[in-house]
Formats: sequence, structure tokens, C-alpha cells
Amino acid sequence: MIETFLEPGDTATFAKTITEADLVLFSGLTGDFDPIHVNEAYAATTPFGRRIAHGALVMGLLSTTASMMSRRSVERGTTGTSVSLGYDRIRFLKPVFIGDTLTARYTVEEIDAVAARSRSKVEVVNQNGETCLAGTHIMKWVAKAA
Repeated sequence: MIETFLEPGDTATFAKTITEADLVLFSGLTGDFDPIHVNEAYAATTPFGRRIAHGALVMGLLSTTASMMSRRSVERGTTGTSVSLGYDRIRFLKPVFIGDTLTARYTVEEIDAVAARSRSKVEVVNQNGETCLAGTHIMKWVAKAA
């Protein structure tokens, strides 16, 4: 059995302001050049009135918080290596615009010591405290090879 050395209630946060460069670089990285992300004239004709960030870009901020939890587990003495098993029930609740400052929050809700897994609440809020993304993350600790 691998101990994670994390406990329910442990939290990590990461903040970032979304920039024009973020949208351009994410489009290039993923190949997602949908005009809602890259064409201001087109985006002005949509209900959003301007370009919005890619949902996967917003979700990507959670990778930092998951890594923060993983490092915390290592610092506390875990013998396993953490890997993400995935995100469940992800919902995009508010659009994210260039200039928004987002805070990703990761809160451990449950530890399953037998399965060496944790289940955590994840969310991304904007500078106004509005939830833009909500869901669950599952992390697993894998034993090191003998």
C-alpha cells in the first residue's frame, strides 16, 4: 500500500492572467483555430461580443495545481509516483476573456488508501469570484519499480 500523505481539505491554488499570447500559442499547440478564439471581428458577432479562451486552456491551469499536490505528497514522504487518471464532470460555466485573471483551486476531498487514489474538487474562478470551470480530478500513486 502506498501512502499519499495528503489529507482531505488539502488545497493548492494557482493564478494567471489570460493574455492574447496564451490564445495564440494554445491555438498553435492544439491546432484549434476556431474563430471564437482567434478572430476578433467574428467573435464580436457572437453572444460573447469578443474572443473567449479555449476551454481546454482554462482546464490546463489545473495541471499546475495537481502538480503542486503531487510535489506536496513527495515532500511529505510518499514512496509512489502520482499520475492523473483524469477529470470527471468538467463543466464550463462562464466564458473566459483576454485580460481575465483566473485562479485554479484544487481541494482534496477523499483519499482511497487501498487503491492509492485521491479524488479532488477542482475549479477555476475569475477575478470577480465567478466560477468559470468546475469538476473533479482523480489522481493515482504508482509504486516505483523494484
